[in-house]
Amino acid sequence: MQFEKEDKNEITIIRIHEERLDSQVSPELKAYLLLLVEQGVDRVLVDISNVQYVDSSGLGALLFGLRQLRMFQGTLIIFGAQKRVLNLIRIAKLENILLHYDTEDEAIKSLSAEP
Repeated sequence: MQFEKEDKNEITIIRIHEERLDSQVSPELKAYLLLLVEQGVDRVLVDISNVQYVDSSGLGALLFGLRQLRMFQGTLIIFGAQKRVLNLIRIAKLENILLHYDTEDEAIKSLSAEP
């Protein structure tokens, strides 16, 4: 999987540089998110602005990461989703579970506002 990790103010940002978040990519994303949790990371933003297609395994990987982080009072938020990806999230009725912001700044502000 092509991605990069960046840390900003105790927030870990994962930038996915793949056009598809599918069964070929999702196992690596799940493993990487699990590794971050094991390292004590508790606030993760996932930049999916380059992702043009997500299937059920891709959504599953993001939800897996969210579940793992929540076990340690952490959170995972996505940002930059293209309209097609947002429509899939809505169709799957995950828009209230898998939080999305349009921009990185909005996503960071949402985490900074948490108690």
